[in-house]
Amino acid sequence: MRTFALLTLPLLSLASVHRRHEHNHAHNIAKRLPSPQWYHEPDHPVHELFRRGAPTDGVTYAAVGSAEWAAPYPPGPPASPDVKLLPAAWVAALNDAIARKAIPDIPLATNVSDGGSPVYPSAPKFAQQLINVGSTATSGANAADGHVGLSFDDGPEAGTASLLEFLDQQKQQVTHFMIGSNIIYQPNDFLNAFNRGDDIAVHTWTHPHMTTQSNLQVLGELGWTIQIIHNSTGGRVPKFWRPPYGDSDVRTRAIAKEVFGLTTIIWNQDTSDWSLDESPPGTTADKIKASMQQWLTGPKSPGLIILEHEITNDSVASFVAAYPVMKSNGWNVVSLAQLVGNNASYQNSASNSGPVIAADALDAKSIVASSSAPALSPSGAANSGSNANSNNTQKVGAAQTSAGSAPSSSPKPSSASPRWATGPSAIFSTVVLLMLWK
Repeated sequence: MRTFALLTLPLLSLASVHRRHEHNHAHNIAKRLPSPQWYHEPDHPVHELFRRGAPTDGVTYAAVGSAEWAAPYPPGPPASPDVKLLPAAWVAALNDAIARKAIPDIPLATNVSDGGSPVYPSAPKFAQQLINVGSTATSGANAADGHVGLSFDDGPEAGTASLLEFLDQQKQQVTHFMIGSNIIYQPNDFLNAFNRGDDIAVHTWTHPHMTTQSNLQVLGELGWTIQIIHNSTGGRVPKFWRPPYGDSDVRTRAIAKEVFGLTTIIWNQDTSDWSLDESPPGTTADKIKASMQQWLTGPKSPGLIILEHEITNDSVASFVAAYPVMKSNGWNVVSLAQLVGNNASYQNSASNSGPVIAADALDAKSIVASSSAPALSPSGAANSGSNANSNNTQKVGAAQTSAGSAPSSSPKPSSASPRWATGPSAIFSTVVLLMLWK
């Protein structure tokens, strides 16, 4: 009889299992996006539950660089993505965020000719603190003390190949804030960056001044870039974005965060290396060298996030010249996404080689939150320190959609198992066991 009881216990336990519904009564919480970050540290037991054999989300995507792979996406500059062709699910998510008053209603900046700065409204409601243009006043400006968070903007571009060659020699990984349409034009450079372990983040689809874009235009600039990264990296969902020219405001940052879960990252030092090949040049290699020397031999608090570009071989050469100075002065030189992301570069994967939780462009941050989301330093910068003030933690999360095709309006089921709990019948099964045992 005791043997029978022991054999039947697993069946009784399974019969007693039911889904536990999570109840979150906080106001203004997105219905489908309740959690700030899903990723658990590498030694967390959850990885044994969701371990995958291959570092993808299990979906077969079109080969990067193929016509099938490129077909779903909008054209690149000068045209912005057509807002009439945005996936319905993205638009619905934006409308939901607006209805929750999560997206500030502020005027758009006025666009200007190439090279100029936007003109911001002078209306009383548009206070100066609502905008950040190439400034350090927004989140993600400072790295943790003693660290240099390496990142490069505007790739894949002409300087990408030489940058990757140098990084291979140094066994150094970095973050690439990539322009979505550039990935279409230079897929091999994109793959080389990803396959060597570099982190991929969002730098919009066509590189506009984001404060001049409508809500739907912002949605397209971010969404399509997230989508192509997702479909080209085995289903990984970017965690970070950097606004072109540093041009963002509370409206654009809110759309990035509330709809796609992206955290905004800018910088605290600017090389102006993008202008090396301008006519006339906006800076010189000697000026960049002098600036790097000053920053890298100076105080290590705060840490450094230096704005650099992979646009040309000249811009890359300035980084190559500065790299030994970083190392010789005792800086901890790391990929920016790893630094501010607590060693997790994507919303649904720790890295380019780690397991991937299946998620699309709108559901990644619905996966169970980790207790170690990146905290903000007193300046508002994402900080990798474990003792940072958790009350200032920024939510991160986002997602992607279908395989090698236009984004689906229906989120793909997550591979993460739902959390289960035992109910009253579990208690009953225990009582039965005890009675049979006696």
